[in-house]
Amino acid sequence: MMKKQLVLSITAAFMSLSAYAQDYKKIHQALLVIDGHNDVLIESILPGKDISNRIKSGHTDLPRLKEGGVDVQVFAVWSDDKKYQKNAFKHANDQIDALEALIKKNPTKIELAKSSADIERIQKSGKIAALIGIEGGNMIEGSIPNLEKLYERGARYLTLTWNYNLPWATAAAIEIKTKGSKNKGLNEQGEAIIKRMNELGMMVDLSHAGKQTFYDVMRISSKPVLVSHSNAAALTPHYRNLDDKQLEALKENGGVIGINFYSEFLDSKYRSRVKRLYKSHFKEAADNKLSVDKMYSKLPKALKHKADAPFETVLKHIDYLVSKLGIDHVAIGSDFDGITSAPQQLEDVSKFPILTQALLEKGYSQADVAKIMGLNFLRILKENENNKK
Repeated sequence: MMKKQLVLSITAAFMSLSAYAQDYKKIHQALLVIDGHNDVLIESILPGKDISNRIKSGHTDLPRLKEGGVDVQVFAVWSDDKKYQKNAFKHANDQIDALEALIKKNPTKIELAKSSADIERIQKSGKIAALIGIEGGNMIEGSIPNLEKLYERGARYLTLTWNYNLPWATAAAIEIKTKGSKNKGLNEQGEAIIKRMNELGMMVDLSHAGKQTFYDVMRISSKPVLVSHSNAAALTPHYRNLDDKQLEALKENGGVIGINFYSEFLDSKYRSRVKRLYKSHFKEAADNKLSVDKMYSKLPKALKHKADAPFETVLKHIDYLVSKLGIDHVAIGSDFDGITSAPQQLEDVSKFPILTQALLEKGYSQADVAKIMGLNFLRILKENENNKK
């Protein structure tokens, strides 16, 4: 009798998973899907490519966003700190201008959202909601009035640093190289910027931030923070990923981390795999002085696919983060168009339904999938909006 019950239970579970497999597209379309970080502005839109229609390059355009069931796309406004040591604020506004031009050209397809209420209204209309995130505090040029102006234009988070230190905050990429330095984290100016962001209802984004900056923000911020596009360092040791101690602090803060799709942040074997494939393909012509990204870019398509992180690595990072943080603190921050290598099966923004399918098949409930795919990001946005001054 026990064996028969076990067989029946296994059969029922299999049938349930089969039903999910058949219905995942409908389930996905019913979700609020929010991708918390995408670099198509700098990659395609600002250079003049019209993503109103399908383009051959890059990861993103409006048709593929629609195919992927993406309801809210956060458009990252980014600049290279070294290139824009001056006029970074203008460069930020130029990118927002380019986004607004795209929206004006496609009024039935996409609309700028400046609040959680806007997102909910735009989703009901069937259009894509465009949200703005500023990736790099260099673009406010140390000025709180500039921060406020970007907020007025629609920016709803600020990634404090990119890969370089600022006068008021230090970056992970630099902190890792200067372990003996005492000049880390936020100074008084940085603390004032965080406090003003809290007052505005603008999310503090700690992707790219150094550890001391991370903990300084945790000490100062009165609102839950965002880590828009990072993964678990326990699985892939990289300064762009969060270690368990940081995850514990993020959970206590009530914040959210968005899974990054870059192969190097997902899979520790990615770099060695690229180098091996590059050397095997080019043999004597192989140039070991090239960066891994340059090596990858020179590989033929079939070898690029072999180099890309396996799809399962995305699921492993999600599982790990959920186990450490709980289901209410994990979201999506693909970094599409800001990465060279995306994981297998998640080649562009049209592939998001595959992630929903995989999560359902792993046993996540529809309610849990809904949280990961969008509701957790929406929750933290709302909590930052509350009681803003």
